[in-house]
Amino acid sequence: MHPQLQLLVALQDMEEMIREVEEKGDELEGMGFKHGGLEDLRKAREDVASQVDPRHMSWYRRLTGKFGHAVVPVVNNLCTGCFNNIPSSFVSKTNVNKVQKCESCGRILYWP
Repeated sequence: MHPQLQLLVALQDMEEMIREVEEKGDELEGMGFKHGGLEDLRKAREDVASQVDPRHMSWYRRLTGKFGHAVVPVVNNLCTGCFNNIPSSFVSKTNVNKVQKCESCGRILYWP
């Protein structure tokens, strides 16, 4: 996987964890889930964000604002954001080290 994609996936996961604790922290704690280390997670998110190429970060922020999830996996040649078929040319050897987007919805794609 392209290094920038790895960073974007990690960033999205961290932002999701932070959002979940901020929105449902009391509920989670009531169920017995402790949620310490939120500040450490925010610091790690900033560290990862600083490593992302600025043009990819801009793209990521726009997509996050529009869809919620900017980076989605491709499963069975389908974009899991919009469920449209991904052309076979996307998985060719010439595209292995490229950050690619879905032609239909524009989300950033990765193959798990």
